[in-house]
Amino acid sequence: MTQHWHDLSRTDAVSSLYLRAARKRKISGGTLPDTGLRCTLTVQPKQLEAYRKLCHFSDDGRLPPTFPHVMAFALQLQLLTDKAFPFPLLGLVHLHNSIRVVRPLGGISQLRFAVHVENLQAHEKGATFDLITDAEDGLGLIWSETSRMLCRGLKLDPAPSASEASNSEPLGELTRWYADSDIGRRYAKVCGDYNPIHLSASSAKLFGFPTAIAHGMWSKAMTLAALRSHLPVFGYQLEVDFLKPVRLPSEVILNASPTADQGLLRLDGHGELIHMRGAWRPLG
Repeated sequence: MTQHWHDLSRTDAVSSLYLRAARKRKISGGTLPDTGLRCTLTVQPKQLEAYRKLCHFSDDGRLPPTFPHVMAFALQLQLLTDKAFPFPLLGLVHLHNSIRVVRPLGGISQLRFAVHVENLQAHEKGATFDLITDAEDGLGLIWSETSRMLCRGLKLDPAPSASEASNSEPLGELTRWYADSDIGRRYAKVCGDYNPIHLSASSAKLFGFPTAIAHGMWSKAMTLAALRSHLPVFGYQLEVDFLKPVRLPSEVILNASPTADQGLLRLDGHGELIHMRGAWRPLG
């Protein structure tokens, strides 16, 4: 599919994008648009400082590896609420996230972002697609992200079933943290992600959740902050599958491989509950 690009001078306000999202409740088609959005976005120092504090990143002169996701969030939202996008934004489920840090994220004041969607596939609960976000500086690609999203209720021809890879490598507890009842609201205030399932029990119940749940990207950010001594400065990929949501409030335990070029991670709850599973490896 040939990608067509729309270049923007700025993104729309997140509040207006959520209003647009609230007006769309039904699936309007079964194919993905071939149009992507591009925009140059500037690092906001106060937001960066608040994000580091919220997700426990130290100030080492580099952007946290999950921070470009935050910078691009409004651009992603604008793409997913465009009239050409066929699925309702509210109700999409984030299943998988992969981030590639191609070059060091230091000395950055702005980045050129490009977002598009691709890879529509059947799923047992509906259909999935990939939201691709690339970030460039003056030298070219520096960071990229793939977020796999589930749209429930869309019926496609069944895809070949994929077997889950298993790995028996022993993992040890690296750290644990407490996700308190207002972490969803605090993350939303810093990052702009005001999805109702994260804000309160009453708003989460509208979408079938008994309590508010933590943002998956907050859990991933906390994980990356804890793994900083395990990871190189650049030239790596870290991907996770979001499994059972972290209901608020609750304690979670991060287990990981010993320090190495590559390894596995698992975010556990209590009672054999697994919230997130992932791996990191060098870029080939």
